[in-house]
Amino acid sequence: MNLRWITSLSLSALMALPTWVPAHEGKHELTAVNDIAQQAQPAVTVVDQFSAALKDGDLKRAGTFLAEDVLILESGGAERSRDEYLGGHAGHDAAFLKTAHVQPVQRKARAEGDLAWVGSESELHTEKDGKTTFLSTETMVLKRTSQGWRIVHIHWSSRPKR
Repeated sequence: MNLRWITSLSLSALMALPTWVPAHEGKHELTAVNDIAQQAQPAVTVVDQFSAALKDGDLKRAGTFLAEDVLILESGGAERSRDEYLGGHAGHDAAFLKTAHVQPVQRKARAEGDLAWVGSESELHTEKDGKTTFLSTETMVLKRTSQGWRIVHIHWSSRPKR
């Protein structure tokens, strides 16, 4: 696979993410906006199944959606394989998500051939270090394999909501 093409696809996904829009001016309610191409829907389903397994703390099931050589980037760090992620940081992610309420804001997804990307924006409501709400962005790149869609790259980023 052409690494330059994957990098270009990933960067395009990040730049294509729209900004969140309040549902009513002055209120904190949000309306989720989705722009999901029909051919990307199976990949979106895999992303949702992975996220649900992680939130449930089912790391074995979460691992079934990841390619063996997945690259996960978060907060300046990297996990370079499924085993590295599941053996370390995944447990912390699962523990955090168990106590968080994830409110989707925007999602955009596209697929072409055997590659797809899903870009999501969410608000994470939790109580950590006195900060209760985070804005989160997530990009996942998936590859269609003989076993179905597998996540080959994840990039997570978050910041406190101002």
